[in-house]
Parts: sequence; structure tokens; C-alpha cells
Amino acid sequence: MINKTELFIGIRYLSSKKRNGFVSFITAVSLLGVALGVASLIVILSVMNGFEYELRDRLLSMSAHGYITNAEESIIDWEPVYQKIIKDDDIISVSPILTFEGMLRNGRNNQGVRVNAIIPDYENKAFENKVNFLAGDLSVLKPDSNALLLGRNLAMMLDVKLKDNLILLVPIVNDGVIEPVLGRFNVQGFFEAGIHEHDSMLALINITDAQKLISSDSISLLRFITRDPMLAPIVSDRLSKDLGGNYFSVDWTEENSAYFGAIKLEKMMMSLMLALVIGVAAFNIIASLTMVVTEKKGDIAVLRTLGMSAKGIKSIFSLQGILIGLMGVVLGVFLGCLVAVNVPEWVPIIERFFGFQIMPGDVFYVTAIPSVLLVRDVFLVALTACLVTSFATSFPAKRATHVDPAIALRYE
Repeated sequence: MINKTELFIGIRYLSSKKRNGFVSFITAVSLLGVALGVASLIVILSVMNGFEYELRDRLLSMSAHGYITNAEESIIDWEPVYQKIIKDDDIISVSPILTFEGMLRNGRNNQGVRVNAIIPDYENKAFENKVNFLAGDLSVLKPDSNALLLGRNLAMMLDVKLKDNLILLVPIVNDGVIEPVLGRFNVQGFFEAGIHEHDSMLALINITDAQKLISSDSISLLRFITRDPMLAPIVSDRLSKDLGGNYFSVDWTEENSAYFGAIKLEKMMMSLMLALVIGVAAFNIIASLTMVVTEKKGDIAVLRTLGMSAKGIKSIFSLQGILIGLMGVVLGVFLGCLVAVNVPEWVPIIERFFGFQIMPGDVFYVTAIPSVLLVRDVFLVALTACLVTSFATSFPAKRATHVDPAIALRYE
């Protein structure tokens, strides 16, 4: 339990105007160092959270939360499987899709392409508010229309315009022999998903046209959308057990584990580097308290003579250091939360003032700095900073208990 006398003396020492000016400066630097470290950590973690959420949304823009397929990636009778999946209470949409690799040709321009053959009516949930259609939309992909939707970058590389006709070449394996199959498709629109892989390599056609082209009635997989993307791993495991047999399920976290693993590693390394700022501030607290102990030897001797225990002396300086750290943490949390919440609005103002763009649109798909402030991150940063600064007070506080009252009173 905190003694009122010890707390009063600790606050008194902290606010005393008679203190050595240099010691006061070190104390102020310590407090500001803790505040800067805490604020920086909160802002960086919020920005990294923003990029993680933005990446997740963009990765899911042209894909579902998971999919069901088999070892051959060729499901012939997919309707019974569809009916089993759609009965799951956590699934709001299921869509069949046929995927294959090919090459598009426009005059002398050739580009490798990944074709997603879809049924537009099944895809509304997957594409809703996630893909920017620059021209046309899914409704143009009617059966037997040979209509084609291209990613923005792919269209630029092929140098195509609306209504242009393209040749799609698909390699088919027959009896161990690879044979090319050609089809003519008409460009009916362009889309932008915000992911380089999609915008530079993806083409959309109707599944009926694709099946006629490759002479197959099968599909590659059944994609599903859950009511919450975070439920996808649980739903995926459940579907794998329910369907059994030759079928297995893969969710979006497994497909994109490399992306999110990289972000997690970056977040951890940046947090460790910025935590050094708090560490430096903790060393400053040690230095300032050590100098306070040296300066207050006479006071310590008087307090010991009046009957205060060594534990009480230690508490005085421990509380003083804890108060410095606590004030720094509170200031840092306030500044960090203020900046983190306003980063998306403040960054454009800074860009206009200095006349440059931090993330230009011709280089990055994310042109704004996103920020997502999580209470969990704020709590962990504040708790860590409090623990570090509290630990930093132990050495100078313990040193104060070693002051000999007789010697201190004699020479002070």
C-alpha cells in the first residue's frame, strides 16, 4: 500500500524549484522521451493495422473467403456440393468458377492471362463494392456472348479498347499431347481491383463460353463468402470434415499467408526499433533519479533520523520515477491516439504543403495512408512503457537506501 507521506515527498521532489537545473532538464527529457516512444509506437501500429486491413480487403476484392475443390481441380457434378455448402449458417454466398491459364493476343501484342470463368448471378456478393469497374460490369458476361472483362493494367499492356476483338489461346492436354485451342472474345469492360496480380493478369468470361472453348462441363472450384472474413478458417475446417471424400477446403488466410506473415514481421521489427526510444528514456530516468539521490542526501539523512525506514526512502524515489514514466505514458497515449485517428486527414495536408506525394498513384495502389487504431495495441504499448519505466527506478531507489545518515549530515 502506498504511504501518503512517501507519495507527498516524491511529488514534492518532482516539482521542487530548488532542484539542480540540469537534473530538471534530464527529467523533462525522460518524460518527453517516454511520450515520444509511446506515441510513435501507437501511430506506427495503427498505420500497419491500416495497411493490413487494406491489403486484406484488396486481396478479397476478386476472390472469396475460401473455396472447395478436389485433388484434380475438376468438379463435374457440382450442384450437390453446392447445396451442402450453402446450408451452412455462416456462409452467405457460394459461386462456381472455372480457372485456367492462357494467352491473349491483340495484333502483335501477346500477354499471358489467368482466366476466371464465372456465372455472374452467383458473383454479386463476391464483387459487391470491392471492384471498381471502369467500363461495363458483370452483367455483360452473358452466356454464348464471348464477352470479356480485363484488368486495367492488362488492357494497357495489350493496348485494347472497348469492343476490340481478342484471340484467347488455351493449351489443352489430350492423351498426353498439348494442343492449342483458340477462341475469339470481345472486350466489354475493364476493372480495377487494386492488386497488381489481378489487374495485370486476370480476365473474366462467362463459364458457359469457357466450357465450350475447352470442351468440358466441369468447374475448378466452388468459392464461398462468409458473413465475417475472420470466420473463414473455422468454416473451412468444418466444410472439409462435412464434405469428406476427395474434397478439401482452403480459406483466404492460407492462400495469402505470405503477405500477412510479411506484414506481421514488419510490424514486430518496427515495434522493437521504436521501443528503443522508450528504453533510452528509461536510462534517462535512471540518470535523473541517481542525480536526485545525490542531491538529496541531506534530506534522506534527516528522514532516516526522524525514523523513516529504508523501505520508505526507496518508495519515495520509486514513486518519483513511476510518476515521471506515468506522465510520459499518459501524454504519449494522448498524442499517439490523436495522430493515429487523424493520419488519413493530416497526411494530404502535409503533402499539399510540401508539394509532394508520399505514395504516388503511378507506383502504389494504396495512395492514402490508412490507419486503424485498436484499443488492444494502445493498452499493450502503455502497459509495456509503464513496466519498463517502473523497472528503471529500482537501481537509483535502492541506492538511496545506502546513504549513511551520519556521514551525510556531517558533510552536507
